[in-house]
Amino acid sequence: MKKRILITGSNGLLGQKLVHLLTQQPDVELIATARGANRLPASERYTYQPMDITDRQQVLDVVGETKPDVIIHTAAMTNVDQCEAEKDACWAQNVSAVEYLVEASRINDAFLVHVSTDFIFDGAAGPYDEEAEANPISFYGWSKYAAEKAVIHSGIKWAIARTVLVYGIAHDMSRTNIILWVKKSLEDGKTIKVVTDQWRSPTLAEDLAMGCWLIADKEAEGIYNISGKDFLTPYEMAIKTADYFQLDKSLITQADSSTFTQPARRPPRTGFVLDKPRRVLGYDPKSFEEGIAVLAAQIS
Repeated sequence: MKKRILITGSNGLLGQKLVHLLTQQPDVELIATARGANRLPASERYTYQPMDITDRQQVLDVVGETKPDVIIHTAAMTNVDQCEAEKDACWAQNVSAVEYLVEASRINDAFLVHVSTDFIFDGAAGPYDEEAEANPISFYGWSKYAAEKAVIHSGIKWAIARTVLVYGIAHDMSRTNIILWVKKSLEDGKTIKVVTDQWRSPTLAEDLAMGCWLIADKEAEGIYNISGKDFLTPYEMAIKTADYFQLDKSLITQADSSTFTQPARRPPRTGFVLDKPRRVLGYDPKSFEEGIAVLAAQIS
């Protein structure tokens, strides 16, 4: 019996990596969904259904028609400053949409894998394990925390995959990432300021996709930290990127986050402890250097 898996947000970075990974699994029947048209270059080995996650009836209809065994929910509004400015849109995409997917999962007896974030924490005491107390300091963080609560108290079969600072390369993507930004800036001879007082465990998009698949395959219930294994500041990430591409590190200057004016507060110190996903799922993420090499191979 093939496992029917529906993913939301298939046009996004994580969605694209999941489509690529899941179409290679012989026992998976994949339904990809996103708002509007399918933007992926390949259309083999999966079916595509347009689905706006903020439209309750559409969510109920698509899930009801496709009857997935598992839903992997990757779609979200993730621009932290935009969430601070456009709170209604943020709530519609990050909370109401999750409530509709919970309802659809309940009706169709589907297992829901919900992707969450380190921004549910205040960053006072990272790295965090799965039991750590949430305390969001931005509206984006609050929306993702509210969504987690909706999933946890839903009474359905569920898992939450929390992640940190996802980077990667996808087809037709406008948003850049720290590796590409550093590489292009240094190649252009630009001086860049990079913060030294924030800590993260940056996550390769392929690793996050693998973590979601391991959860979906096992239908492993509960919360799992799915991130990279290195605990780094953005400054350290920039230096490692410069080293990898043999670019001029002297163009990278240290700054603290107070020199940047951003509408939404960022947690200073997050990052994750990965003992549980390693033990339960066999999750084994790449190092940041290995992640850079994956990106380098994709842009060469």
